[in-house]
Amino acid sequence: MDDRSAPGVMIVTGGSRGIGAAVALLAGRHGYSVAVNFAGNERAADLVVGDIRKAGAKAIAVQGDVSLERDVTRLFKTVDQELGSVSVLVNNAGITGGVSRLAEVSAEMLHHLFAVNVIGSFLCAREAVKRMSQRNGGKGGSIVNLSSRAAEIGGAGEWIHYAATKGAIETLTVGLAREVALEGIRVNAVSPGIIETELHAAAGAPDRVKRLGSAVPMGRSGAAQEVAEAVLWLASPAASYVTGTVLPVAGGR
Repeated sequence: MDDRSAPGVMIVTGGSRGIGAAVALLAGRHGYSVAVNFAGNERAADLVVGDIRKAGAKAIAVQGDVSLERDVTRLFKTVDQELGSVSVLVNNAGITGGVSRLAEVSAEMLHHLFAVNVIGSFLCAREAVKRMSQRNGGKGGSIVNLSSRAAEIGGAGEWIHYAATKGAIETLTVGLAREVALEGIRVNAVSPGIIETELHAAAGAPDRVKRLGSAVPMGRSGAAQEVAEAVLWLASPAASYVTGTVLPVAGGR
């Protein structure tokens, strides 16, 4: 743990696996007290929390489906009580909706996809702003949203539905950054490219990283740790004049 700073309390939604877990672990090594939010995999969340505690930082696991307002409210109240008021929110929780063309997309899946990826991020950002805003007596803070290069590329033939949710996240990032810039809150996003996580297999395309990684200008896929480094930088004082920015972490893709 870096003893030179005590950066505060970070909430990582969807923090039990993949990029979220990498962010939570790196945050713990930087001295944050970390709330690892998870929807259903309690064991995975507990393992992340255990590793953070081994690094010398405080950590808790908090179950909650971010698409449900009551769960989001409970998440933030639990963090208030057990760790203190949030200073960094990482809106990472998300699903892909599976790999399919538009012709096979169902309304049921779209409702669930947008509820988790978009409404969930809005609800979490809302609760964070309430606590961080200097207008409300808060100390300011940072929100980092997880987008995807799919938002710009479009996801044709695979997941334009997922790409559309990430386009919404980028609009949220820019709009909210401008809305709360004078309230001590910075809002940015990281836009990962082809990253080696369980996301691809969960979407039904386990070979996707291997298939697309070699076409990346840098000639390889990325690691969750590389995305986590960008998230922690945006959250830190080193990025104090950065807000409303979407930072690609995609090897040039």
